[in-house]
Order: sequence, then C-alpha cells, then structure tokens
Amino acid sequence: MTIIVTGGAGFIGSHVVEALLARGDEVHVVDDLSKGVRENVPVAATLHVHDVREPLDTIVREAGARAIVHLAAQADVRVSVAEPLRDGSINVLGTVNVLEAARLAGARVVFASTGGAIYGECERPAREDDPCLPLSPYGAAKLAGEGYLGAFARLYGTPHVALRFGNVYGPRQDPHGEAGVVAIFLGRLLEGGQCRIFGDGSQSRDYVYVGDVARATLAALDSNVDDVLNIGTGTATSVLDLYDICRWVVGSDATPLHEAARAGELGRSVLDGGRADTMIGFRPETSLADGVAATWESLQPEG
Repeated sequence: MTIIVTGGAGFIGSHVVEALLARGDEVHVVDDLSKGVRENVPVAATLHVHDVREPLDTIVREAGARAIVHLAAQADVRVSVAEPLRDGSINVLGTVNVLEAARLAGARVVFASTGGAIYGECERPAREDDPCLPLSPYGAAKLAGEGYLGAFARLYGTPHVALRFGNVYGPRQDPHGEAGVVAIFLGRLLEGGQCRIFGDGSQSRDYVYVGDVARATLAALDSNVDDVLNIGTGTATSVLDLYDICRWVVGSDATPLHEAARAGELGRSVLDGGRADTMIGFRPETSLADGVAATWESLQPEG
C-alpha cells in the first residue's frame, strides 16, 4: 500500500516510516524540515519538502496514496501558549488540509492526537470517554483536530482513527523539546552536566516507547476502526523515578538540581489503554527501563 506520512522526518514519524517500509509499503514523507531531519528519512522513502499549512491534494493524488498518517505538528506546549496563532495554523489548518486531501483521494487517516494535553489532571488512568479539559492551546488544537475528523467522517465518510499518545520517548527524540524529558536527562548525563527537576519531582506521566507507538500506528492503520484510542502504558511514573532509571542505565551517581515548579504543569497524567487493546489488539511491550536503555544506546558514538 502507498502511504503518506506527514512529519515523517521527525521523531515519531521516522520510526513509523521505518516500520511501514519494513513490511513492504511504499512511503511518501511530507515534512517542511523545520523540526524534522532529512537524515531521518530512509532512502527507500520519497521525501516531499512541504508545509502542511499548504494544500496536499497534488502530492496525495500523484502518489496514489491510500492512507495518510498525520504526525506533522507544533508539539511544544510552551510554544502554543506563547504563539497560539502559529500553533493553531499548524495543528488545526494543517489537519484540515490533510483531511481535505484524504477526502479527494478516498484515503484513510490516522491522526496523532495527545492524551495528557487533552484530559488534564488524571486521578486514575484516563479513558477515552472522560471529559476533555485541555489546559493549553496545543491540547485545544489537537481536540479541534479530532472534531474535524469526526465532521469529515459524518459529511463525507472519510475513514479515520485518532490516537491519543502518552509521553512518547525513544531514539531520535529532540533533547531540547519540552516533552522530551528522557532525551533531556540522557543528553545531560552524556555531557556530564546536571539535570534539572522542576518542583519536587512528584509529577508523573505515562511514558510509552516510540517503537510501541509505531506498532500501534500500523495496527490502527490496518484496522477498520473509526474511533479515538489511547496509546499508553497505564502506568504513571514520577519525574524522580524516571531520573533514577536514567541514572541507573547510564551508571551515574549525579544528583539533580531542583528548581521552582513551573506554573500550570500537570501533576499526573496517565492513560487507560483498554480500548486500544480491544479494538486494534495493541499492548505496549517495552518496559521503561528497556526503552531508556535503548535510547541511551542510540546516543553512543558509532564505532
């Protein structure tokens, strides 16, 4: 099958592209390379340097794509607060462009949404039918994208599935982004620097390995499911516990530097993955320790 992957030169996208190629699909990557890296795109994939805020109809039609995996996004919550117009133009207008191209081509859409930024605080693992209370323009834009998917499905029958990811980590993650705490910790430890923890470190997240996320994406792509699915582990890990795992993997006894808590930061975010298990047969396979070890290994110099 011929598949378009928007954001395919980025962190998650490049892993999805590799998984698709490994099973024999023809893959076209759409990425403006503002965050993505050309070297992340395998030579077997076709790269189109293109901004998703511009129409995608021609690319999708000429490729003969039967599906679009939409991963291109402005993914930094802090940027969305500082620049909500930019965030909305990429995350809302870009999604509408993808849906319009998919409608014209009769293609299925797999949309990368978000868990923590949509649900808000979670006393228990959040389920897909729980209230959505985004605390940032980023979360609001992703929720709007889900709304557009539903509207296009009702108007035109465009098949789609939205995946609400937990905190994805793994090789190729940007160590300078807000969401990349695993990459940030490992990068600082690699350099011999001191890691920073904001507040007391009790804030917790659902960390899911990028290889598992790629598997979930392919499972959703191949299914007939038109739904919203959480993609996470169901386990909340505190920042302090995560740091201890990183330090153990690295073999470091460095102590972190505690700084003032950041205003508005979620205390707890964790996802219930039961629906994904039932609907597409997805369960995460990679433990946090194994995933952190694989990420650390990817940072080592070659040779």
